[in-house]
Amino acid sequence: MLRVLAKSRSQSQVLRSNFKPNRQIIGMAPANARGNSSLPAPYKEDSSKGPMLRFEDSLPRLPVPTLEETAARYLKSVHPLLSETEFASTTKAVQEFVKPGGVGSKLQEKLVARREDPKHKNWIYEWWNAAAYMTYRDPVVPYVSYFYSHRDDRRRRDPSKRAAAITTAALEFKKDVDNGTLEPEYMKKLPISMESYQWMFNCCRIPARPADYPEKYSPAENKHILVIRKNQFFKVMHEVDGKQLNTSELEQQFKTIFQKAERVPAVGALTTENRDVWTDAREVLLKAHSSNAAALKTIESASFVVCLDDASPITLEERARQYWHGDGKNRWFDKPLQFIINDNGTSGFTGEHGMMDGTPTQRINDYVCEVIFNNKLDFSDPTIRSNLPEPTVVKFHITKEVQAEIQRAEKDFTEVIGAHELRVQAYQGYGKGLIKKFKCSPDAYVQMIIQLAYFKMYGKNRPTYESATTRRFQQGRTETCRSVSDESVAFCKAITDHAVDSKEAAELFHKAVKAHVAYITAASDGKGVDRHLFGLKKLLGPNEEVPAIFTDPTYAYSSTWRISSSQLSSEYFNGYGWSQVVDDGWGLAYMINENSIQWNVVSKGLGSERMSFYLNEAAGDIRDMLLPTLEPAKAKL
Repeated sequence: MLRVLAKSRSQSQVLRSNFKPNRQIIGMAPANARGNSSLPAPYKEDSSKGPMLRFEDSLPRLPVPTLEETAARYLKSVHPLLSETEFASTTKAVQEFVKPGGVGSKLQEKLVARREDPKHKNWIYEWWNAAAYMTYRDPVVPYVSYFYSHRDDRRRRDPSKRAAAITTAALEFKKDVDNGTLEPEYMKKLPISMESYQWMFNCCRIPARPADYPEKYSPAENKHILVIRKNQFFKVMHEVDGKQLNTSELEQQFKTIFQKAERVPAVGALTTENRDVWTDAREVLLKAHSSNAAALKTIESASFVVCLDDASPITLEERARQYWHGDGKNRWFDKPLQFIINDNGTSGFTGEHGMMDGTPTQRINDYVCEVIFNNKLDFSDPTIRSNLPEPTVVKFHITKEVQAEIQRAEKDFTEVIGAHELRVQAYQGYGKGLIKKFKCSPDAYVQMIIQLAYFKMYGKNRPTYESATTRRFQQGRTETCRSVSDESVAFCKAITDHAVDSKEAAELFHKAVKAHVAYITAASDGKGVDRHLFGLKKLLGPNEEVPAIFTDPTYAYSSTWRISSSQLSSEYFNGYGWSQVVDDGWGLAYMINENSIQWNVVSKGLGSERMSFYLNEAAGDIRDMLLPTLEPAKAKL
């Protein structure tokens, strides 16, 4: 069997980049927003689809940029990364590719035809889901899974109470998704795609060769959640006799599990393995006993997962580790939604990323925290029905062969996770409140902090990925924002050069921010570089010569993300993060709150503590550079 590919990262890892789209440009309409007749063409409401999907069919299709605009944007993006000689060579390859009647034009015609084909709502959707996720063979944890850490609920320190409140809130959100009554999200006051919400509940990623696949189960036929304690699985009905369990009833169910749970072999550890290894191990599990198939179906069809961990994390780094991967045992990492509650009442979330990006899961976590902290749901009903079924143990028949697979998974997990350094930089100096006084996009501002921190550490800038959402289009997911620009490099050099005065450095900073905003805006409009070039390359025939633009070393280098970054911000979270995507790179997830900025810093032995320091220092440097530019009344922190 194939072992974990911890030392050799595959191309799909680079493709996957990172996932969470930029939260700050997505918002919710008021809950009662209906019948918005002021929307421009082509947006139309189809009431037969229900409120949540009423705009779905009228969303525009993802565009195919012209060859010329992608060529120009590509050359601009690689210029700051290359020597003059390298840039000249790349320019020649690009010009050859886009010349009229050349191979690029022919591929462009095919791609435009695919976009116009009624069979495809989104020309890249199937390709991207396969290449970036489902054919990806390295373990989903730590390389695909991501986490949120919740603020503490001081009224519910008891883990049973905390789990019951979270489950109640999540079930309320589930009702709106299942019924199609959830209000759509909006970007720049225009509705965006809600299609991915179908993969939120009663779903699971299934390991298979050569590609995994998502399985969706009927919500009407599967009214249970999966609860895991001491590696043991429990089926808990969340609806009985047509009525959802109230918070008191759920609390009783969780207390029963705390009493009954016995430590058992960690079948869940198998989901931490390389996908081919897990595929084979699943077959071993199924062949071990006929009852194991039913156990797997119970897990895979559950509405969502609640993990009751026997841990008590305190620090932000302890919490990040716990929600990102835990001990690798008390989980089922193929499920898209897993809420985690610890013995000390702290809580968080881990998500599988295959069919759904971060904004939908951030929305449900925001909702869960908001209704709990603001007491917007009835959590106080003391009624407990006498006819509720007790939690049912989901039993697996464990043979020697299955146990050997579990032990190998545990060993491989320990090795892979042990290679990762994680630090949390919880910067308290300022947040978006002050950044807005500087008249800057908060996201672009923090991207420049990241560029400066990297420059301080390495003396140069390297390819950087930021996730931009394309959900304004049908079946939209993400596009790459290439954060390194001529302007950002000029700024980094200026602010670290004592011969350059702060006024000049500030001017260069604003130019860098402006350039970043321009790129991420284009990317969100479906006019980024990376998805277009990916699509063109995908259309090459098996025996066709690969054009020089793709064999040119610049193509691979400029999309090898030494920094993979993304923002999702919430006042209800005290952590958010995921992994780097190349072994010599960084995973930098960040939150920009009103008075703070927080980074989750992950690398494989590159010195995460040092990068954390440089992020702190860079944030202070930029603030000190810009404060003199403010009017005295606005300069107060």
